[in-house]
Amino acid sequence: MKLRRKGRPAGRRSSLRWWLLSLAGAGAVTAAAALLAVALHASSASASSGAPYRLAKQPRESEELRWEQEFAPPQLASPQARKLDGANDGAAKKRLWLPAPSRRFVPCATPSPEYRRRRASRGYLLVHTNGGLNQMRAGISDMVAVARILNATLIIPELDKKSFWLDTSNFSDVFDEEHFIRSLANDVKVEKKLPKELAKAPKSVRHFKSWSGVDYYQDEISPLWEHRQVIRAAKSDSRLANNLLPPEIQKLRCRAFFQALRFAPPIEALGNLLVERMKSFGPYIALHLRYEKDMLAFSGCTYGLSQTESEELSMIRQNTTYWKVKEIDPLEQRSHGHCPLTPKEVGIFLSALGYPSSTPVYIAAGEIYGGESHMVDLQSRFPILMNKEKLASAEELRPFSQYASQMAALDYIVSVESDVFIPSYSGNMARAVAGHRRFHGHKKTVSPDRKALVRLFDKVDSGLLDEGERLSQRITEIHRKRQGSPRKRKGPVSGTKGSDRFRSEEAFYENPLPDCLCQSTGDSIVSI
Repeated sequence: MKLRRKGRPAGRRSSLRWWLLSLAGAGAVTAAAALLAVALHASSASASSGAPYRLAKQPRESEELRWEQEFAPPQLASPQARKLDGANDGAAKKRLWLPAPSRRFVPCATPSPEYRRRRASRGYLLVHTNGGLNQMRAGISDMVAVARILNATLIIPELDKKSFWLDTSNFSDVFDEEHFIRSLANDVKVEKKLPKELAKAPKSVRHFKSWSGVDYYQDEISPLWEHRQVIRAAKSDSRLANNLLPPEIQKLRCRAFFQALRFAPPIEALGNLLVERMKSFGPYIALHLRYEKDMLAFSGCTYGLSQTESEELSMIRQNTTYWKVKEIDPLEQRSHGHCPLTPKEVGIFLSALGYPSSTPVYIAAGEIYGGESHMVDLQSRFPILMNKEKLASAEELRPFSQYASQMAALDYIVSVESDVFIPSYSGNMARAVAGHRRFHGHKKTVSPDRKALVRLFDKVDSGLLDEGERLSQRITEIHRKRQGSPRKRKGPVSGTKGSDRFRSEEAFYENPLPDCLCQSTGDSIVSI
């Protein structure tokens, strides 16, 4: 979609953007990005009215490479650069942006005709969420299903205010509270607060058992109603099993996660505007670059960092009481694929997949650890690096900038809507976005095989393998079947037991097939 003011000549707009991007290609990235944001403000359509965000329509073939055709600076479009960029022919370029084959799988989370309306409530369920935005979203969706199992009235959940980010946001600051209540009306009764007469009543506080099924809640939690009118869930994450739950409960989880938990209107409005500004470049990659201080400290991944940086991260890990593992071998972590890819590694990866240096890349992340010092290699390969701070003005971001969950929600919207989504690490955000893209059309999501990539990158660093066609072929082949096409959710890893067995399963919200996706065959929908 071209964003331009009525009456403004397209040529003037193209020339301005060409000039700005030429500056970026020449190395004046910071200045060009700032000017580019101004240009986008001047040329963009009015902000969204606040309608819920949606997956963008597939671009017409003739428009798929519009950014490169119209705006690529000469130094990015030169034959020499194209040799380094990999994909030279039109068919190869087209494949870079094509979504994964959907095989006619469509959402089927609507209740079956046998599904009963919610029954009379036996009591009230209070929920204290924990973790970052997407960990809380998964936990809230699980608690919706638990409330249904228990015949409980769900009180609007309390968001985590004590985790690493110290975010003071309330539910209504992040999510559309009225939509949440309304959309679940036939499933679970949701109220904003406890009745006044129960505000100070004794409560049964419980840490619900992780990875539990329906029997646990019916046999061990439901009897608590005989003694208390209010049950409080001290934590919400991973309180339901991924698999072997009744089909209607699984569908309810999908309705809660993918439909009821719409972001608050101000977040959606700015999120949609960021998407439009990003799409004004043409097709774009959303890169969830999980190279932030909290992730590196938690995982113990210090590859490529200085001694001072490594010691700082170790100190954070030691001082964070609820992070249980303190001593971590960073080299072992990396060799097993347990570390996020570094910005430099991501740059090599994208180039090897065939994406040209003129590809617009949206960085969906918080503050990158080490800042520009660790981004220089990625920036040199892909000069058109954008983020919410570059696409939006300080005034537009001001209402959200002090709240980690609200800023993460903006990244979530831009990531869900992107032409290609690539996470550098398989965390909560990556899993949630991947699942959302599966649920709404299997848009292209490339999941890096970090364990295999690290081995290749080490060979490049040691001089045993050169960047070029051979590396590109190997990386492309490894990821041929890791692009978000439909497949059944993976079960536990063979040989694992106890909680490790459940933890090794593919997360329900990452891949809701077969529970919430069905195959369309002509006039009928078939569950598999």
